[in-house]
Amino acid sequence: MRGLTDGRTPGGTGRTTQAASTAVAVFVALGVSLSGCGTGGTGARDEGPAHADTVGGAASSSPAPAAKASPSPSKVPDRVDAVRLVKADPQVSPEVKRELKPCVADEYPVDVTYGKLTDGSADDVVVNVLTCGDAVGVGSYVYREEDGAYQNVFKAEEPPVYAEIDRGDLVVTKQVYDKGDPVSSPSSENVITYRWASGRFAEEYRTHNEYSKAAGNAPTPAPEPDS
Repeated sequence: MRGLTDGRTPGGTGRTTQAASTAVAVFVALGVSLSGCGTGGTGARDEGPAHADTVGGAASSSPAPAAKASPSPSKVPDRVDAVRLVKADPQVSPEVKRELKPCVADEYPVDVTYGKLTDGSADDVVVNVLTCGDAVGVGSYVYREEDGAYQNVFKAEEPPVYAEIDRGDLVVTKQVYDKGDPVSSPSSENVITYRWASGRFAEEYRTHNEYSKAAGNAPTPAPEPDS
Protein backbone atom coordinates (compact mmCIF):
# COMPACT_ATOMS: atom_id res chain seq x y z
CA MET A 1 0.00 0.00 0.00
CA ARG A 2 2.83 2.34 0.73
CA GLY A 3 3.84 2.12 -2.92
CA LEU A 4 0.38 3.21 -3.95
CA THR A 5 0.33 6.27 -1.75
CA ASP A 6 3.90 7.68 -2.01
CA GLY A 7 3.59 8.90 -5.66
CA ARG A 8 6.14 6.55 -7.20
CA THR A 9 3.63 4.51 -9.24
CA PRO A 10 3.01 5.62 -12.83
CA GLY A 11 -0.02 7.59 -13.92
CA GLY A 12 -2.76 8.91 -11.59
CA THR A 13 -3.35 5.68 -9.70
CA GLY A 14 -1.31 6.74 -6.71
CA ARG A 15 -3.14 10.05 -6.33
CA THR A 16 -6.52 8.33 -6.65
CA THR A 17 -5.65 5.74 -4.07
CA GLN A 18 -4.22 8.41 -1.77
CA ALA A 19 -7.40 10.46 -2.04
CA ALA A 20 -9.56 7.45 -1.26
CA SER A 21 -7.46 6.62 1.77
CA THR A 22 -7.69 10.19 2.97
CA ALA A 23 -11.50 10.15 2.60
CA VAL A 24 -11.77 6.92 4.56
CA ALA A 25 -9.64 8.40 7.34
CA VAL A 26 -11.91 11.48 7.48
CA PHE A 27 -15.07 9.37 7.72
CA VAL A 28 -13.53 7.21 10.43
CA ALA A 29 -12.51 10.30 12.40
CA LEU A 30 -15.95 11.82 11.95
CA GLY A 31 -17.60 8.60 13.11
CA VAL A 32 -15.43 8.53 16.22
CA SER A 33 -16.27 12.17 16.94
CA LEU A 34 -20.02 11.59 16.61
CA SER A 35 -19.81 8.48 18.73
CA GLY A 36 -18.09 10.44 21.47
CA CYS A 37 -20.82 13.08 21.47
CA GLY A 38 -23.61 10.51 21.73
CA THR A 39 -22.23 8.70 24.77
CA GLY A 40 -21.98 9.79 28.34
CA GLY A 41 -18.20 10.19 28.12
CA THR A 42 -16.25 13.32 27.39
CA GLY A 43 -17.76 15.57 24.74
CA ALA A 44 -19.55 18.84 24.15
CA ARG A 45 -22.63 17.77 26.15
CA ASP A 46 -20.53 17.22 29.26
CA GLU A 47 -19.18 20.76 29.23
CA GLY A 48 -22.30 22.88 28.89
CA PRO A 49 -25.60 23.00 30.82
CA ALA A 50 -27.74 19.87 30.62
CA HIS A 51 -30.59 19.84 28.11
CA ALA A 52 -34.20 19.33 29.03
CA ASP A 53 -34.09 15.67 28.02
CA THR A 54 -31.15 15.09 30.35
CA VAL A 55 -33.00 16.64 33.31
CA GLY A 56 -36.10 14.66 32.52
CA GLY A 57 -34.15 11.45 32.34
CA ALA A 58 -32.52 12.09 35.70
CA ALA A 59 -35.87 12.88 37.28
CA SER A 60 -37.50 9.78 35.88
CA SER A 61 -34.70 7.59 37.22
CA SER A 62 -35.10 8.93 40.77
CA PRO A 63 -37.20 6.79 43.14
CA ALA A 64 -40.82 7.89 43.46
CA PRO A 65 -41.67 9.66 46.73
CA ALA A 66 -43.30 7.44 49.31
CA ALA A 67 -47.07 7.81 49.54
CA LYS A 68 -48.36 9.51 52.65
CA ALA A 69 -49.91 7.13 55.09
CA SER A 70 -53.62 7.76 55.56
CA PRO A 71 -54.61 8.59 59.17
CA SER A 72 -55.86 5.64 61.13
CA PRO A 73 -59.59 5.77 61.88
CA SER A 74 -60.71 6.60 65.38
CA LYS A 75 -61.42 3.59 67.50
CA VAL A 76 -65.12 2.90 67.82
CA PRO A 77 -66.04 1.66 71.29
CA ASP A 78 -67.60 -1.75 71.62
CA ARG A 79 -71.35 -1.34 71.85
CA VAL A 80 -73.11 -2.71 74.88
CA ASP A 81 -76.66 -3.96 75.25
CA ALA A 82 -77.80 -1.08 77.43
CA VAL A 83 -81.31 -2.49 77.93
CA ARG A 84 -80.00 -5.83 79.16
CA LEU A 85 -77.39 -4.06 81.28
CA VAL A 86 -80.00 -1.97 83.09
CA LYS A 87 -82.51 -4.78 83.51
CA ALA A 88 -79.87 -7.05 85.04
CA ASP A 89 -78.55 -4.35 87.37
CA PRO A 90 -79.71 -4.92 90.98
CA GLN A 91 -79.04 -1.24 91.77
CA VAL A 92 -81.73 -0.07 89.33
CA SER A 93 -85.09 0.46 90.98
CA PRO A 94 -88.13 -1.64 89.97
CA GLU A 95 -89.92 1.57 88.92
CA VAL A 96 -87.27 2.35 86.31
CA LYS A 97 -87.25 -1.22 85.05
CA ARG A 98 -91.00 -1.02 84.54
CA GLU A 99 -90.55 2.10 82.39
CA LEU A 100 -87.91 0.31 80.31
CA LYS A 101 -90.18 -1.16 77.67
CA PRO A 102 -90.31 -0.79 73.87
CA CYS A 103 -91.96 2.35 72.55
CA VAL A 104 -92.21 1.24 68.91
CA ALA A 105 -91.48 -2.33 67.80
CA ASP A 106 -88.16 -3.16 69.49
CA GLU A 107 -87.04 0.45 70.04
CA TYR A 108 -86.36 1.16 73.72
CA PRO A 109 -86.28 4.68 75.22
CA VAL A 110 -82.59 4.71 76.19
CA ASP A 111 -79.79 7.13 75.34
CA VAL A 112 -76.28 5.67 75.50
CA THR A 113 -73.00 7.63 75.59
CA TYR A 114 -69.43 6.27 75.58
CA GLY A 115 -66.46 8.21 76.92
CA LYS A 116 -63.73 8.59 79.50
CA LEU A 117 -65.03 9.38 82.98
CA THR A 118 -63.10 7.04 85.25
CA ASP A 119 -59.50 5.91 85.09
CA GLY A 120 -60.40 2.59 83.48
CA SER A 121 -58.74 1.21 80.36
CA ALA A 122 -62.06 1.00 78.47
CA ASP A 123 -64.65 3.66 77.75
CA ASP A 124 -67.29 4.18 80.40
CA VAL A 125 -70.96 3.90 79.47
CA VAL A 126 -73.61 6.46 80.43
CA VAL A 127 -77.20 5.23 80.12
CA ASN A 128 -80.29 7.44 80.40
CA VAL A 129 -83.68 5.76 80.67
CA LEU A 130 -86.60 7.87 79.39
CA THR A 131 -90.35 7.60 79.22
CA CYS A 132 -91.89 6.80 75.85
CA GLY A 133 -94.55 9.50 75.71
CA ASP A 134 -92.74 12.70 76.71
CA ALA A 135 -89.07 11.55 76.90
CA VAL A 136 -88.69 12.44 80.57
CA GLY A 137 -85.53 11.03 82.11
CA VAL A 138 -86.38 8.61 84.92
CA GLY A 139 -82.92 7.21 85.58
CA SER A 140 -79.27 7.93 84.76
CA TYR A 141 -76.43 5.45 85.27
CA VAL A 142 -72.68 5.15 84.69
CA TYR A 143 -71.11 1.77 84.08
CA ARG A 144 -67.38 1.11 84.37
CA GLU A 145 -65.65 -1.91 82.86
CA GLU A 146 -63.92 -4.03 85.50
CA ASP A 147 -62.47 -7.49 84.88
CA GLY A 148 -64.43 -7.92 81.65
CA ALA A 149 -67.80 -6.89 83.14
CA TYR A 150 -69.57 -3.56 83.59
CA GLN A 151 -70.16 -2.32 87.12
CA ASN A 152 -72.61 0.39 88.19
CA VAL A 153 -70.57 3.27 89.68
CA PHE A 154 -73.25 5.99 89.61
CA LYS A 155 -77.01 6.31 89.56
CA ALA A 156 -79.58 9.10 89.78
CA GLU A 157 -83.27 8.21 89.84
CA GLU A 158 -85.05 11.42 90.80
CA PRO A 159 -86.98 12.32 87.63
CA PRO A 160 -86.66 14.32 85.50
CA VAL A 161 -82.91 13.61 85.31
CA TYR A 162 -80.37 13.37 82.51
CA ALA A 163 -76.61 12.63 82.58
CA GLU A 164 -73.96 13.65 80.04
CA ILE A 165 -70.19 13.61 79.55
CA ASP A 166 -68.57 17.04 79.37
CA ARG A 167 -64.78 17.16 78.88
CA GLY A 168 -64.16 14.21 81.16
CA ASP A 169 -66.70 15.22 83.81
CA LEU A 170 -70.12 13.77 84.53
CA VAL A 171 -72.82 16.45 84.28
CA VAL A 172 -76.26 15.62 85.65
CA THR A 173 -79.23 17.88 84.98
CA LYS A 174 -82.28 17.67 87.22
CA GLN A 175 -85.30 19.69 86.19
CA VAL A 176 -87.45 21.21 88.90
CA TYR A 177 -91.23 21.62 88.61
CA ASP A 178 -93.39 23.94 90.64
CA LYS A 179 -96.98 23.08 91.36
CA GLY A 180 -99.03 23.29 88.18
CA ASP A 181 -96.06 23.15 85.78
CA PRO A 182 -96.71 21.03 82.68
CA VAL A 183 -94.16 18.35 81.83
CA SER A 184 -92.90 20.41 78.90
CA SER A 185 -92.27 23.54 81.01
CA PRO A 186 -90.29 23.05 84.24
CA SER A 187 -89.67 26.11 86.38
CA SER A 188 -85.94 25.61 86.87
CA GLU A 189 -83.08 23.12 86.79
CA ASN A 190 -80.11 22.05 88.87
CA VAL A 191 -76.91 21.21 86.98
CA ILE A 192 -74.44 19.17 89.02
CA THR A 193 -70.89 18.37 87.88
CA TYR A 194 -69.17 15.25 89.21
CA ARG A 195 -65.54 14.17 88.87
CA TRP A 196 -64.03 10.74 89.39
CA ALA A 197 -61.67 10.71 92.38
CA SER A 198 -60.51 7.98 94.77
CA GLY A 199 -62.66 5.34 93.09
CA ARG A 200 -65.95 7.25 93.10
CA PHE A 201 -67.73 10.29 91.70
CA ALA A 202 -67.50 13.39 93.87
CA GLU A 203 -69.51 16.56 93.35
CA GLU A 204 -67.39 19.43 92.08
CA TYR A 205 -69.95 22.22 91.79
CA ARG A 206 -73.55 22.90 90.88
CA THR A 207 -75.58 25.66 89.30
CA HIS A 208 -79.27 26.51 89.50
CA ASN A 209 -81.05 27.98 86.49
CA GLU A 210 -84.45 29.68 86.71
CA TYR A 211 -86.59 29.60 83.58
CA SER A 212 -88.61 32.58 82.42
CA LYS A 213 -92.35 32.23 82.74
CA ALA A 214 -93.02 34.98 80.22
CA ALA A 215 -91.03 33.88 77.18
CA GLY A 216 -93.05 31.48 75.11
CA ASN A 217 -95.82 31.19 77.68
CA ALA A 218 -97.95 34.21 76.87
CA PRO A 219 -101.66 33.38 77.08
CA THR A 220 -103.43 32.94 73.80
CA PRO A 221 -106.12 35.63 73.34
CA ALA A 222 -109.66 34.34 73.21
CA PRO A 223 -111.32 34.61 69.78
CA GLU A 224 -113.77 37.46 69.39
CA PRO A 225 -117.40 36.41 69.14
CA ASP A 226 -119.00 36.66 65.74
CA SER A 227 -121.16 39.77 65.29
